[in-house]
Amino acid sequence: MSIRWTYAFVDRPVASFTRAHTFWTAVTDTRLSEFRGEQGEFVTLVPGGGTDPCVKVQGVDSGSGGAHLDFAVDDVPGFVASALAVGAGVAAEHDGWAVLRSPAGQLFCAVPWHGESVRPPVVHGSRLDQVCVDVPPSRYASEVAFWSALLDGWESAPGSRPEFHVLKPPSGLPVRILLQRLGEERGGEGRLGEEPRASAHLDLACADIAAVRARHEELGAGFVAEGAHWTVMRDPAGGTYCLTGRDPETGGLTGSSAS
Repeated sequence: MSIRWTYAFVDRPVASFTRAHTFWTAVTDTRLSEFRGEQGEFVTLVPGGGTDPCVKVQGVDSGSGGAHLDFAVDDVPGFVASALAVGAGVAAEHDGWAVLRSPAGQLFCAVPWHGESVRPPVVHGSRLDQVCVDVPPSRYASEVAFWSALLDGWESAPGSRPEFHVLKPPSGLPVRILLQRLGEERGGEGRLGEEPRASAHLDLACADIAAVRARHEELGAGFVAEGAHWTVMRDPAGGTYCLTGRDPETGGLTGSSAS
């Protein structure tokens, strides 16, 4: 089933919705669309220059938020059927679109394609180009198998570290997926002792992590931790995300062909 476009969703608590979309419009150099939804809980970050959006922000009623993907397709029922056939579950059905759940519990959506085709440019040395699905170790192998089967036509390969697996979309699609095997079993919202379940966060590819970090801190973000080639940050709405040392144009690690 052909995927025509991808969206990364920034999911944040309703109480922090304004702080979230204010920060992420500044980070991505975009403007807000009209608000949508029964409570105005959805908004698209619209880029300039005749390019198409690929990031949206949602206010959620429960939990601390996170991230998810929307897959824009020609045939929503067909995509849903394909997803169910390889192990997805239906979380909610709506008029013309559906919320699905991976075997490890990560939500994603099937939505109609509206002709999006032009990827937004790199801005301020970075690009929001990846959703990282954080998977408990007991669910990791089945999650890799699921996403690899669902995303037929995407390149599915081990990443730069043993705990990573990368799913790269065909050229032109703006958001890719990183599967990360966690070091411990944990449930929703990162809580130990619950049934192991996946969660997700956003990654930005950065030409210069230090420079991007400084700009994000000026906009209200805070430093959380340092990784091997990434920096964990917290946005003003309380959500964590990563600045990664990858080429914003290609998505690969800076100075190498690795993922």
